Parts: sequence; C-alpha cells; structure tokens
Amino acid sequence: MSPRARTPIASTDFTKEDTWRIFRIMSEFVDGFDALSNVGPAVAIFGSSRAKRTSRYYPLAEQTARLLVKAGYAVITGAGPGLMEAANKGAKLAGGESVGLNIVIPDQRQNRYVTRPLEFTYFFCRKVMFVKYSKAYVFFPGGYGTLDECTEILTLAQTQRREWPIILFGSEYWAGFLGWLKGRVLSADAITKADLELFQVVDRPADVVERIEAFLERAGRPTPTERRRPA
Repeated sequence: MSPRARTPIASTDFTKEDTWRIFRIMSEFVDGFDALSNVGPAVAIFGSSRAKRTSRYYPLAEQTARLLVKAGYAVITGAGPGLMEAANKGAKLAGGESVGLNIVIPDQRQNRYVTRPLEFTYFFCRKVMFVKYSKAYVFFPGGYGTLDECTEILTLAQTQRREWPIILFGSEYWAGFLGWLKGRVLSADAITKADLELFQVVDRPADVVERIEAFLERAGRPTPTERRRPA
C-alpha cells in the first residue's frame, strides 16, 4: 500500500447501501438544523488544515475571529486543524460561539477550540450548514477543500441563489488565482466582469469586519451591532 493510500470503508458499512444511506443523510440534516437553529448571525472561515501554527496566516485567522466575535458574530469553521483551528481559537478566547462542522475523513480530528461541535459523513450535508447559517464567508489560504468551498459559494452568488459578502484573505496568496480568472477565464468568456466583483480581497483582520458590515448595510440587512441597539 502506498503512503497516500486510504483505508476503504468496510464493505459491511450500511452507508454502502443506498436505501439505508438516505436515513444517515436525513439524520445529518436534522441534527445540523437542530443544533444551529439558534446560533445567531455567523461568519464562516475557511482555510488550510495543513497550515502550521508558525504560518503567518495563523495569528491573522485567530485575530479575524476575535474581531468578528466582538462585532457580534459566531464563527463557523470545518473544525479541523491549521487555519480552522486558529479561527476557532480566536472565537473561543473572545468568548463567542465557536462552531465546528467536522467531516469524517482520514487525518482530520476536531480541534480543541470548538464549543459547538457537529460531525458529518457527507460533504454535501456539511456544505448546506455552511450556506444556511453563515452571513458571510472568509477564505484564508488553502488547498483543494478551500477552493472547492470558495468556488461553490461563488457559483451560488453568480447564479443569484444568495447574496453574501465573500472575502479572500491574503492578496499575495490569491494573486495567481485572481490573475488566472482575470486573464484566462474572463478572456475565454467563461465569466463576466461582473463575476469578478462577487468577492473582495483583504489583508487585515479589521478589513474583514469592515467589509462585512458595509455589505450588510448596503443590502439593507441589520448587523449584529444594530440588533443590539435599543429601540
């Protein structure tokens, strides 16, 4: 077996049978809706599970989560290590809701800073929770998983399913991706110029909160600060 080979799910696992799998899917939706129904306004933070604590983005993700909690938001991550851990850490230490939507895959364990944990077998059930309960999305540097989540959220915004603040953190990291979009993809007429305005790029934690608040105000939606103001 090669070093990257994964141990397959046992052939006797009920999730191999489609007629029974539907009940597991239903239970993940029910558990997710029940657990998050009272989470309040939340921001999803995505990023690499492989990032070390010495990464320059680790303290930036932690500080971003701290500021979001102070602004009245809960923080939702994928519950794993790396930059997800940093965001959960910032949220917990700031005294806020630190939600972790863990996925059952090899080499991922829920980080110790999650205060409201949920576990999923199916990626699509997990994604529904991110979409349903997040008011904004922040994408720190990451790999395939982060790119998958980023492009799915962008697709939903592009097709006008929902309108959210979508923020890419780290202009240096995202420069190549943005260059490819603006050059190759736009020039091929695969997207429009308007599609490039669906997201914003920032480099400071304070800018994340500022851009989210500004977006919600322009859209006529109340921010957590406004909700706390006396009538």
